[in-house]
Amino acid sequence: MQTTLFQILENIFRQAFNKLGIPETTPIVLQESGKPEFGDYQVNGAMAAAKQLKINPRELATKIVNFIDDDNIIEKLEIAGPGFINVTLRNDYLSTLICNNILEVHETQKHKIVVDYSAPNLAKEMHVGHLRSTVIGDALVRIFEYLGHSVIRRNHVGDWGTQFGMLTAFLVETQQDNNEVLIALSDLEVFYRQAKIRFDEDEVFANKAREYVVRLQAGDSEVLKLWHQFVNTSLGHCQQIYEKLNTKLIPSDVVGESFYNDLLSPMVNLLMEKGLAVESDGAKCVFFTEADLGGKAESPFIIQKKDGGYLYATTDIAAVYDRVQRLNADRLVYVIDSRQALHMKQLAVVSKKSGIARPNTVMEHAAFGTMMGEDGKPFKTRSGGTVKLIELIDEAIERAGDMIKLRNPDWSVEEINTLASSLAISSIKYADLSKNRLSDYVFSFDKMLSFEGNTAPYLLYAYTRIISIFKKAELNINDFENIPVRINEVAEHNLALHIAKFSDKLLLTAKENYPHYLCMYIYELAGLFMKFYESCPILRSDVEHSIKNSRLALAALTAKTLRTTLQLLGIDVVDRM
Repeated sequence: MQTTLFQILENIFRQAFNKLGIPETTPIVLQESGKPEFGDYQVNGAMAAAKQLKINPRELATKIVNFIDDDNIIEKLEIAGPGFINVTLRNDYLSTLICNNILEVHETQKHKIVVDYSAPNLAKEMHVGHLRSTVIGDALVRIFEYLGHSVIRRNHVGDWGTQFGMLTAFLVETQQDNNEVLIALSDLEVFYRQAKIRFDEDEVFANKAREYVVRLQAGDSEVLKLWHQFVNTSLGHCQQIYEKLNTKLIPSDVVGESFYNDLLSPMVNLLMEKGLAVESDGAKCVFFTEADLGGKAESPFIIQKKDGGYLYATTDIAAVYDRVQRLNADRLVYVIDSRQALHMKQLAVVSKKSGIARPNTVMEHAAFGTMMGEDGKPFKTRSGGTVKLIELIDEAIERAGDMIKLRNPDWSVEEINTLASSLAISSIKYADLSKNRLSDYVFSFDKMLSFEGNTAPYLLYAYTRIISIFKKAELNINDFENIPVRINEVAEHNLALHIAKFSDKLLLTAKENYPHYLCMYIYELAGLFMKFYESCPILRSDVEHSIKNSRLALAALTAKTLRTTLQLLGIDVVDRM
């Protein structure tokens, strides 16, 4: 991997710190400047270092500046306040940097990463609660792959257990004489509710359903045939959603709870043998100390019930074993609801203590908050029911189509429908990704489809505006991607600097699993381009030819950066809006 701009600057200042005898453990505290008029970056480490060395911080900052001798990179160093060091980069250095494949970023240390995301419950339709996991997980997959890691997608679906015994038992009661049961998914929702009512109200039926669970787990061919019918119908629906959302998930990424069935007993035995699990009131549990969970000891991790049944905790342990011991993954990223925080902590502790996960295995919970309605409550239908994800998507497409028709009344129906679908999906995904995943967020059709603010329409429109510059000049934008950029104006400098930060933003996003870092990056990029476009004429007749070509090159690189970043978020650009 090429060294990033942030790393280059940190290294320059680290060398100066070393020459002054400042301990290696003292942080540089390099950060982007909050006020561009004072510089591009700011170094704040002189204050902490001065305290250690017991000298005046401004005096130490002066000494640090005197030891910086890299004139090829830094244009100006200024000391401000009690010892802040403002750093301004050279225009010619920025020009060289951004023209040197700045968007090609690869990490030196490659990992095999399993990303666990989406995870719908089968025998029901996907609802809005599955959107965040699907969209965030898919963006992380794209980012990890772009950086050169080996990525394994895992769609860990609930396809096993009591509910499937209940469904197959009810299906046997209601099936036709010819034993062929074709279930449309829209009817399956009703079917599930009817089966649940029978299960709750009829003890005889409930016992029969439990018997079917045993038969299912034992591999009974009759029950397995019915089970496959439910699973395949549900997965077919899920795949339609994934394709509509333009995600990378495919059927082979689905690894249901049933896949781990043969591992459940061995996992329980292993934990019992190691003394991590003990019997408690007939159940087998793992208990934790305060030190294990970083605070108050919480409820136990139950891995086998009194009746011998297993829980999803057992399945999750088996999944860790499969991913680490069989697939040799060294990083596991779980894109799962924040309400599962305790469960994920417990899973990590059990996996590490038992040796199921290796000492160097990284287990990360990429938690996310709840999608709220505009009333500030969890997103529901007007009647209080769960909103089906397909209905949310269809409504977004319809609204986008109405908006496009108003903006472009001369467009054909086909043109409107094509852009409506693309714009709706992009807006749904970006509205989610642009928020800190830990936060709850309010879903609003009007806001996400707005052409103002940090939205997909705004960014896609910014991209099409750059494309239109080249169309107007009858030029091929690709011809300008490798032309040198000459930076003379402040707006050119600020735009080039922001493009140069791409690798730092991307690596930080991958490290912390926060896609909203990239969203903010391109939102700022679009704003900086508009300032550049307004203050630096490109196609005006009085602009010198070499300056015109340089500015076209900077515009082309901006478009490429926008397109690349949006694609990393799972959003395709459009040529016109």
